This record gives sequence, C-alpha cells and structure tokens, in this order.
Amino acid sequence: MQLYDELVARGLIAQVTNEEEIREMINNGKATFYIGFDPTADSLHVGHFMALCLMKRLQMAGNKPIALIGGGTAMIGDPSGRTDMRSMMTRETIEHNCACFKKQMERFIEFGEDKARMVNNADWLLNLNYVEFIREIGGCFSVNNMLRAECFKQRMEKGLSFLEFNYMPMQSYDFYYLFKEYGCNMQFGGNDQWSNMLGGTELIRKKLGKDAHAMTITLLLNSEGKKMGKTAKGAVWLDPNKTSPYDFYQYWRNVEDADVLKCIRMLTFLPLEQIEEMADWKDAKLNEAKEILAFELTKLVHGEEEAAKAQASAKALFMGGGDAEMPTTEIGAEQLTDGKIGILNLMVTCGLAPSNKQARQLVEQGGVFVNDEKVPAPQFVVTEEMLREGVKIRKGKKVFHKAILK
Repeated sequence: MQLYDELVARGLIAQVTNEEEIREMINNGKATFYIGFDPTADSLHVGHFMALCLMKRLQMAGNKPIALIGGGTAMIGDPSGRTDMRSMMTRETIEHNCACFKKQMERFIEFGEDKARMVNNADWLLNLNYVEFIREIGGCFSVNNMLRAECFKQRMEKGLSFLEFNYMPMQSYDFYYLFKEYGCNMQFGGNDQWSNMLGGTELIRKKLGKDAHAMTITLLLNSEGKKMGKTAKGAVWLDPNKTSPYDFYQYWRNVEDADVLKCIRMLTFLPLEQIEEMADWKDAKLNEAKEILAFELTKLVHGEEEAAKAQASAKALFMGGGDAEMPTTEIGAEQLTDGKIGILNLMVTCGLAPSNKQARQLVEQGGVFVNDEKVPAPQFVVTEEMLREGVKIRKGKKVFHKAILK
C-alpha cells in the first residue's frame, strides 16, 4: 500500500484539493509541506502529537516537512473553535514557547540541511507594514466569503474583534511566503482550519497565476487531537515535567473502548495488517490492545526505557504491588488542619479531581480508595501519621496516586 492510501486507511485524511496530484506528490516524496503550531504554552500536547506523527510518516517517505511556529499569528490569536478572544502573550513568552517546541519536535522529526525545517512566522509577519500588506493582498479576499467561513460564523453572535478578523489573511500569507521562499507546495491542518487553508491556496494562485501549484489537505488529526488533549486535570503534555511518562501511559491505557482501534490506526506506526487483527478483540484482549497503544505512544514520546517502566508500574499497581512507581504529591504541614487533611481537599491537591464538588461525587459513588480501602464518606480525613508513611489513593480501577508528607 502506498503512503497516501495508508493515510486514508488510517483515518487521517478528511478533505483534499486536487487529490490525484496530491497522491502522486506524497507517494513519490515530492511534497514540501507545512503544518502550523501556535505557541500558546511551553509544551506541546497530544493534539500536536498527532501532527508530529503525520510529519514523521511523510518525512520517512522522502517528503520535506516545515514546522511553522506561529510566533507572529500568536500575537493575534486564532478564533477557530473558540467562543472568546485569546489572552495576549508577550513576545518574550512566545519566543520561550517556540524554543520548547523545537526541542520536543526533534524527537519526531529530523531537522537539518535538505531535511526538515523549522520557521517562525514572526520573522516576516512582525516586519510587515500594515498599509503595504493590505494593499498587496487585501484585494484577494472577499469579506462576504470570509464571513461565511465556519471559524468566523461561530463567533459572530458573541462578537468577533477586528484583531481576530485579520487571522485568516495572515495565515494565508504564511503559505504564500513559504511557497515563494522555500518551495512549500502543500499545507496540512485540521478541519477547523479548512477556510484559512483555502485562503492561502487561493492567495498563491491569485498573486502568482493559475499555474502555481499549491495543495491543501485537511485531516482528522487536529480536531481529534484537541478533543483527546484534555482530561479532568487539564492538558496531556509531551513535556515529562508537566505530564510524567507514567501519567502519559495511563492516559492512553484508559481511552474509551470505542476509541482504541482508531487511536492505534491514527497514531502508532504498527502495520495496518497487525491492527486489523485486533478489530474483533473484546474484554481482556481489548485491554491488551490498550496496553499496546499506551506502550507504543509512550515509547514515541519518552523512549522505550520510560515506556517499559511506565508499563511495569501500571501492571504492578493493578496487581496490588506496593513498590511500583506512581505519581506523587508532597503535602506540606501547613496544608494540614490539626494534623489532618480532608479526602476531598487531598484529591484536589493531587490533581485527582478539579473541585471539591467533583471529588465528593466520586467518593459518594464509591470510586475512591485509600490504601486499598474504600473511602466511606466525604468527611473522611487522612492524618499526618498516614502521610508520613505515604498514602496510596486510587480513583476508580486504574488511576493511582501517592500523597506523602513533605
């Protein structure tokens, strides 16, 4: 199976323009393509992880990736998929986040001469003269068409700032710039970026003539990634200091049954033939598939050694082992009242629940255990003496955490 057909079979491609030409370019390693990453945090998360896996697949087939860091567009904020305006970041924060992204991307993509390239659109967008910019490309955009774009329509009722209205022309200008400077002939992005991406394709054709070849592909990866990248505790980061390899492993180990095969197809590099053999797995075999998913993805992000340690710890905890590694939170004496801390506060402190209300619900549903004993009531307290020894907290069947006195 050739690469393009494999991407389709893995459920990655949602929409394309010029499918036959795209197929030929990708299969023959002729694509120089870019995917954009907005540096809104100092770590990538699992939503970005999907894009990185795609870039790795394409690079392995001889295509050239461009990782576009949105240091310039981040100064505006993408309205896509949002109900309010993003908070503004300083240029120093954006530059710091960009540097963190590059370090993490290097685990997936090989950068260097005639290999992958990383660029930051701040290098050209922040130096633009606004009047010259509008005169150069303003006539290429129809306001009527822009207002019909999904990324703007969903914001019209609650209010769309003029600042954000500039995002589509600026993202389109990115593709135009990369096409001219680096021969970038293809762009990838999620479904929520389709209108912005078409804007870039049309800008190239209008400015450089109908013979200019610029291809557009949208994928399920970004929209799926945004959905997968959130948990009750917040985002699942690729930075081990934000999400430990064990927590990362457990996140994938605990995906919904209906999503297991989809995640394995989209994210792992296992052969499709092997994945199809798992299609009828149920019960214990389905749990085995989840372990395969968790191990393969943890190995990609954190290396095989960390993946093996995370898997061993997860199995030991499941079997009731007391020496297994698990996420740990240190509790300071100042957090205790009369030498005690309530189980609800402790769960929130350990990141096992976002609020006392949700912690209470978990306890009342019988889903919280301390040192393998079910917590009988929300009024349960953990003592200083218990914390000195270390307290094992279990939420449900699979989420373990340790609290210990600092």
